[in-house]
Amino acid sequence: MTASFGVYAQEGQEAALEEVTVTGFRKSVMDSISTKRDAKAVVESISAEDIGKLPDSSIAESLARLPGLAAQRLDGRSSRVSIRGFGENESATTFNGREQVSISDNRGVEFDLYPSEIMSGVTVYKTPTASIEAEGIAGVIDMQTVKPLERGERVIQVNSQYEMTSFDKLNPDGEDQGHRATVSYIDQFADDTIGVALAFNTMSSPNQEERWNAWGYPEFTYQGENYSILGGAKPFVRSSVLDRDSVMAVVEFKPNDKLHTTFDALYVDFADEKILRGIEIPFAWGQGSISPDTAIVDPATGFITSATTEGQRVVVRNDMETRSAKLKSFGFNTKYDFSDALQLEFDASHSAVKRDIWSFESYSGTGRGNDEGVADNLTYTFDGGNTGAKFGHELDYSDWNLIQMGGPLSWGASAALNGKYGLVCDRDPEGGVPNDYYCNTAQDGFLNAPEVDDELTSLKLAATQMVEVGIVNEISYGVSYRDREKTKKSQGYYMTLDIFDPETGGMLVVPEQYRLGSASLDFIGMGDMIAYDAEAMMKDGYYSLTDEALTGIQHLTKSWSVNESVTSAFAQANFETEVAGLALTGNAGLRYVYTEQQSKGYAGNIVNGLVVADPTDISHDYNHFLPSLNLALAIDDQQTLRFGAAKTLSRARLDEMNASVEVTLNPTQDDNGNFWSIKGGNPNLEPKEAVGLDLSYENYFSDEGYFSVALFWKDLDAWHFDGNYEVDLTGVADPNTGIVPNTSTATGSGKVNGGGGTLQGYELSVSLPFNVFSENLDGFGLLASHTGVSSDIKDPNGNDYQLPGLSENIETMTLYYDNHGFSARTSVRKRDDFKGEVYGLGFNTDQVDVLGETIVDAQIGYDFSEAGIGGLEGLSVFLQGQNLTDEPFTTLSGDNSLQVRDYQSYGKTYLLGFSYKL
Repeated sequence: MTASFGVYAQEGQEAALEEVTVTGFRKSVMDSISTKRDAKAVVESISAEDIGKLPDSSIAESLARLPGLAAQRLDGRSSRVSIRGFGENESATTFNGREQVSISDNRGVEFDLYPSEIMSGVTVYKTPTASIEAEGIAGVIDMQTVKPLERGERVIQVNSQYEMTSFDKLNPDGEDQGHRATVSYIDQFADDTIGVALAFNTMSSPNQEERWNAWGYPEFTYQGENYSILGGAKPFVRSSVLDRDSVMAVVEFKPNDKLHTTFDALYVDFADEKILRGIEIPFAWGQGSISPDTAIVDPATGFITSATTEGQRVVVRNDMETRSAKLKSFGFNTKYDFSDALQLEFDASHSAVKRDIWSFESYSGTGRGNDEGVADNLTYTFDGGNTGAKFGHELDYSDWNLIQMGGPLSWGASAALNGKYGLVCDRDPEGGVPNDYYCNTAQDGFLNAPEVDDELTSLKLAATQMVEVGIVNEISYGVSYRDREKTKKSQGYYMTLDIFDPETGGMLVVPEQYRLGSASLDFIGMGDMIAYDAEAMMKDGYYSLTDEALTGIQHLTKSWSVNESVTSAFAQANFETEVAGLALTGNAGLRYVYTEQQSKGYAGNIVNGLVVADPTDISHDYNHFLPSLNLALAIDDQQTLRFGAAKTLSRARLDEMNASVEVTLNPTQDDNGNFWSIKGGNPNLEPKEAVGLDLSYENYFSDEGYFSVALFWKDLDAWHFDGNYEVDLTGVADPNTGIVPNTSTATGSGKVNGGGGTLQGYELSVSLPFNVFSENLDGFGLLASHTGVSSDIKDPNGNDYQLPGLSENIETMTLYYDNHGFSARTSVRKRDDFKGEVYGLGFNTDQVDVLGETIVDAQIGYDFSEAGIGGLEGLSVFLQGQNLTDEPFTTLSGDNSLQVRDYQSYGKTYLLGFSYKL
């Protein structure tokens, strides 16, 4: 597409209209401004000049440049998006207006699943209308595919990119180079009554990381005083490749002016494979003794910044993780003009995703079990920054004869492995060695294998009617039904080497065929460590597995199924009038939402050392009325004053309203007078609620330029906090005796509705083309925004609470030049500290304190359409650099800036690409 506008050139007394065509990044800016200006609510928009040409290689990165939005990186890639201080679980994501499933454990969408290369645009609704088919206190993010009949021409386009990381291979079997490619086809047939759009995208994107990770920081008594000290660390290097193949299809059928039918489909095959190697280093929590005279204390923080431990043993880790998913999404929409005044609409869609994680840890060291093998003397030193510690060591961890396979520390391991509870090991090695030898050895690795299935079906029937009732000129109304079921199965297995060699104490020298060389841990001072193909050894039968769920109840309480059936009805009126001679337009609507929820899981307990479980099935229902109002007052042709007011809701996290619980019958009553206690999810959780107000001033001073000032305020209620609730357990037997006790009420501990407060903020944004100052600056421009957010939220006990995803300040800036085929731009996005969610032990979702960050990207390119070279008219090339300042992702343990939980350095990423359009 191109955009044209007229400018007059004077030649003598005659004026001629000169046609100026704008393409490229400037065209995307103009289309986004046009969408924002014409919207019936407060929105932000991203537009692609052509399919496959969104301004960034990631949808999340493009969203993070919009006013009020910010992205959280996951393994170096922007993935989770927050809107105006709310985390990803408080917003909804739709695809062509239909709510989408998620590969995460909850509702929040991880945007690296969706290829930006096949999208034509994204719209973010900051204020709702009654007709939007999704709910979220923060807003709704709608991704859109191309509409081939609107395109009106045949387009065949090929995009390709070569990708490279600035880090050399951090693992010998890792990748530092990758590729992306997209082929798209758009055409119209049968006298433009049938439109077809097809796109195929493939991507193999490398990513690497040097990561410092701390176990924690316990208290340590030194010279009669208590200080905090490093408990232990788990630094590693990661090499990963995100492989993603995507197919998109859109078919439009418009045989006449009355009927318009659209079918769209999206298929994504996603696999993120990670290789992780590092050394797990116990310190204060290890078996070594800390030398008091080596400790150095920072008096300002009471933190021991340097110390030495003698006689310490470590765990050398060769790990592998694969996160794979397959997404299928189908949608059918038909609109029929029953008359000149009445249009009917029917919409049906189905989306489903299945996600599997296969993550295993392989351990090695100098001996098997505590106090075995050669110990090391280790020193750590924090340099005063947030980069973690550097270590000093004496052993050579790249020595294949010294570092052998086997669990060097006696942690973990299933109680079922030591012959308890009638579960003896089934191995009977030759030579008559007792089974107990195997059963009492430490675990040699661990396998996590959680699975998620998410499925959503939607139906909608609506009508739009032109009317003349006072100031109302259009009404729309309809009903819809959504049925969603999400299931998680948590699985974990202890890995034990199938070996026996009394002379080596149960250790295994890594066979030659699995050796890969070494991985460098110089970034934390530990030198080289052995690198072997643990995945191949596992597949070749070197390990046996024992289900952790036999004796550990944590997998039962993390396995669940939640079904939601949502029936909605809405009515909305659009109106036009005048106030003091100024045009006032807007809409007022009411949405009714009725939800039936069914949670299935297990109630379990430990009986005689083993997990005993019974199925649970709990139903709950609730309803809400959600009014909304949007007003736009046109001060003149370029100035608009907007006002929005609405009640919104965000549904509970799925993992927090599951029906899987640990049930215990206590011999004495708790504080609530109950003998039973339950720990786990709360299936009776209801949505969080908010009443929001928005006021904004927008000035569109040119096709490429605008500035706006916005104020927003939300009153939050029924938020989710840790608390207690009561559950009726009538007829439930004591899990230890099988006898049904007289007591029937249990105290449950989990999330409850309660507490709330306010969130308020402001946004300043501008799109400034420099040609408003001088025609000589045509093509230069600036996009910038600043958002300030604050909150006053209390938990049910009156304590202050910080919303996940809330950064007090968010800033973006893009400086660009786009003219005569040449384009260049530099973008900066900055956000303050915030609370974010990361995956922890056993793939639990942990909330951590994330330090603020500033991301710098840049791109240059050239479009040959203006070069006048035959055959190259459809060719454009570009070079892009991401994270050019190597900004780390840093999280803390507590308020002390020296107590770093995670320090992740990803390096820079470079992309060299081209696009050719026929």
